[in-house]
Amino acid sequence: MNPQPITLNGNHVRLEPIGPQHAADLFRVGDDEEIWRYLSRPALASLDDARDWIESCIARNDREERVQFAVVDQAEDRAIGSTGYLDIDRPNRALEIGMTWYGAAYQRTAVNTECKFLLLRHAFEDLGALRVCLKADHRNTRSRRAIERIGAVREGVLRNHRIARDGVNRHSVYYGIIDSEWPGVRDRLQAMLARRP
Repeated sequence: MNPQPITLNGNHVRLEPIGPQHAADLFRVGDDEEIWRYLSRPALASLDDARDWIESCIARNDREERVQFAVVDQAEDRAIGSTGYLDIDRPNRALEIGMTWYGAAYQRTAVNTECKFLLLRHAFEDLGALRVCLKADHRNTRSRRAIERIGAVREGVLRNHRIARDGVNRHSVYYGIIDSEWPGVRDRLQAMLARRP
């Protein structure tokens, strides 16, 4: 298992390796602090800030620490957010899906469902992953519900896992999907996508 930058195509979105060409689009949708409330950095403050963040993502990609994608809306052909593989444990064939955010207009649409489907399918079917983890701030009920809705199993809570940007002791709620569970999760995601136009 060795995740590398790759393009993953869906009906609603395309996940492509994040790059400088995405900076303007990502700044346009990523300057809203509410989107970043539970993430480790603040909202994109300027076009230069967006470029700097993208460069830091590329550097992590180059060091094979993570694989960060731009989420591109297929109809509009522009970046509307980002997601990635992180905490990649190649020997144990495990990884995490995280650092996910979308512009406010694309939340509660098919975007997140299809992104998770594409990332999970690639991880289990192409890379041979045995485990995929997802986690959320204990206060982030929207993300926790979205993770639970796709069929991930809540595995536990790391209490006082880190100090959040707002100074709160963050408890991280961990979820997992293992390879034997993937067929059921895949069917669930496909059914969810079939209900969306």
